[in-house]
Amino acid sequence: MSAHHDHHHHDPLPGHAPAGYARALWIALAVNAGMFLLEIAAGLRSGSVSLLADAIDFFGDAANYGVSLAVLTLHVAWRARSALLKAVSMALFGVAVLARAGWSAWHGIVPEPATMGAVGTLALAANVGVAVMLYRWREGDANMRSVWLCTRNDALGNLAVLAAALGVFGSGTAWPDLAVAAGMALLALTSAWSVTAQARLELRTARR
Repeated sequence: MSAHHDHHHHDPLPGHAPAGYARALWIALAVNAGMFLLEIAAGLRSGSVSLLADAIDFFGDAANYGVSLAVLTLHVAWRARSALLKAVSMALFGVAVLARAGWSAWHGIVPEPATMGAVGTLALAANVGVAVMLYRWREGDANMRSVWLCTRNDALGNLAVLAAALGVFGSGTAWPDLAVAAGMALLALTSAWSVTAQARLELRTARR
């Protein structure tokens, strides 16, 4: 609910962007694109669904940061529409990860925990850095909120991947990895719902 307050302090007028926000988005885009390439390779090599989920999330976030940069100085209605698009991408990510987790469970693939732990630690450091950069704009419009939620979800997902690596190492089974992947998928779905609700409210307000 707090995301709906004080928008007049954070929401730039058409043609204007908050000081430093565009630069932060460019840095975030570069970090997420690099981590996507690293994690997709590590996820395929280790057989970890949670790493693959995090890799896909990095890719989606890089695309979302690009969309945010493209609409940054447009009218609030266009920024709200872009937020709806990003909400759809978050929801699709959630569904895709659930499907992949089900496939891995069916085939009984046990991931390699050392790779999960090492790459998960690096990804956590990357996401915490991006989250610190974007924290000041977390209560902006739906577009800014979607960017913040993507970044926050990534950091939470990285912590969960590390927990999954410990679980796989201790149990010798794939279930900790699959459980974390499912949790990341559900987090993406609930975030998509939150962003959609705020974006629809902003669109209704913009039409008045």
